[in-house]
Amino acid sequence: MLTLHGFPISNYYNKVKLALLEKGVPFEERHEGVREKGEALLAASPLGKIPYLSTEQGCLCESQVILEYLEATYPQKPLLPRDPFAAAKVRELVTFLDWHLEMAARQLYPSAFFGAPPLSESNSARIRKEVEQRTGAVQRLLKFAPFAAGDTFTMADCSAFTDLPLVGLATKTIYGEDLLLAQGLDYKPYLAMLGERQAAQKVQADRKAAMAQVGKP
Repeated sequence: MLTLHGFPISNYYNKVKLALLEKGVPFEERHEGVREKGEALLAASPLGKIPYLSTEQGCLCESQVILEYLEATYPQKPLLPRDPFAAAKVRELVTFLDWHLEMAARQLYPSAFFGAPPLSESNSARIRKEVEQRTGAVQRLLKFAPFAAGDTFTMADCSAFTDLPLVGLATKTIYGEDLLLAQGLDYKPYLAMLGERQAAQKVQADRKAAMAQVGKP
């Protein structure tokens, strides 16, 4: 059986978990962090990152690599369109969500969530400009019709469902306003719609439980 390693506070862990649940693939979870980058972790994930996936053939890391593996191995409930161009557009949107927008906002996370010192004015302004620019780019690709890439649930929804609220929360914490909403990207109805799906409810419930556990002394 597949084993998903990581912790349910991570958006990239939850991206993979949502895909597994949506596809109906049996899997186990093994919660582990990355503070101790021992040889076992580095053998599975060379940069010591989570999530990673244990399979009968070995381990895979990087969330999108894992999703591509799942799509090829368990094609019964596809998360990509059959049409090559439509599939490429889904992958394009995933790239903009994960590698452009979320990675820009990720620079805020130490100060927003983990007690790091406040950002300097110059860094704060630079990051804000990056997030706003990349929000505009994502807006050009997002469909919300009703799903992220069109009328069908795809890999793009696994990213959008886990990335967008985190970007919104981080920017609101640092700048006093959700920069996604301020830029006209109203993602809240979309999240509410996806939140009615059983898989999304499971991901959200487990994330809330993990957050509560972290808050305990």
